Amino acid sequence: MKLITHICWVLLGAVFIFSGLIKLNDPVGMGLKLEEYFEVFAEDFGSFFLVFKGFARTMAILLSSLEVVLGVSLLLRWHLRKTLLTLLALLVFFGFLTFYSAAFNKVTDCGCFGDFIKLTPWQSFFKDLFLLGLWAVVFFNQRFLRRVFAKGTLGVMYITVASAVAIGIGVRALGHLPYFDFLPYKVGNDIGALMKPQEQARYKYVLERNGQTQEFDQYPTDTTWKYKSMEVQNPEASRPIITDFAIFDADGKDHTKEILTGNKLLLIVQNTNKSDRDRYDLINALIAKAPTLPNKLTPIVVTSSSPADFDAFRHDVNLAAPVYYADATVLKSMIRSDPGIMILQNGVVKGKYHYHDIPDQETVDHLL
Repeated sequence: MKLITHICWVLLGAVFIFSGLIKLNDPVGMGLKLEEYFEVFAEDFGSFFLVFKGFARTMAILLSSLEVVLGVSLLLRWHLRKTLLTLLALLVFFGFLTFYSAAFNKVTDCGCFGDFIKLTPWQSFFKDLFLLGLWAVVFFNQRFLRRVFAKGTLGVMYITVASAVAIGIGVRALGHLPYFDFLPYKVGNDIGALMKPQEQARYKYVLERNGQTQEFDQYPTDTTWKYKSMEVQNPEASRPIITDFAIFDADGKDHTKEILTGNKLLLIVQNTNKSDRDRYDLINALIAKAPTLPNKLTPIVVTSSSPADFDAFRHDVNLAAPVYYADATVLKSMIRSDPGIMILQNGVVKGKYHYHDIPDQETVDHLL
């Protein structure tokens, strides 16, 4: 039992640290997930929850940092009983969210491990049950964990450092791009290739004859068999990774193929009401220079705002480039920055830049 308790103790602490760090890698994505939950709660329990949408990113950093700190506290056995009770409260809270999502099909991905590991709502719920099991083993066998690795002032110092590091990681990622990009539009990916299935779909056919049921990899030519059902054997590989990338002009004409051809400098403006306006002097200078670089780039603006809203916005910031439109969710997946810059070469992502890290002309040209 002592060995089992130690294994559960290490595993529980490590999972919380890992989960928190993965979320801190992309606090914007975690904030978007919290906004999704707030919208669902506002619809089901009252509009009061919409108040929290404005604080989603701050809450994302604080909650994720809390996971890291609790994981560190557990591994150090610092105030073990209080740490375990706090962990229980967090596990019950997460368990409620995942069960609610799974039972009522509200949020299809809990974001428990960011975009690194995608879990269905039921998988997320059973993951929480597993963690509750680990917690129970540790809580009811604390007699095997009496030694504290950091007492008194030293323990406070360790927890303070862990808190500062965790919050610092999140704040830095919030002001720039994620340290690790797990989304389909990461640097090096070919968007056009990811819009196609990796392989042809393979089917399994279930047919019946004279009360006998049999499975076939190929549909039989024998007409005495009666069709019952069909199932795709390779659903993941036969489904494109990117399914919603589409770029249109104000008249609804599709320009997706054009965007994925040649050298393109995409300025992504997700929402004109929220887009940071302080960097547009640098952005405009880069856009003006792009067509004259040795590796000539065509600057294009892509937004999810309405044509009317964007027309007023572009005059405010003196933006001179062709404007196209895309779904807001797609743009949020493309880059965690508003505005953000993406460099494409025949559909391959060569570079991505937060508005705090706008590159110079030489850097952009060097990418190509």
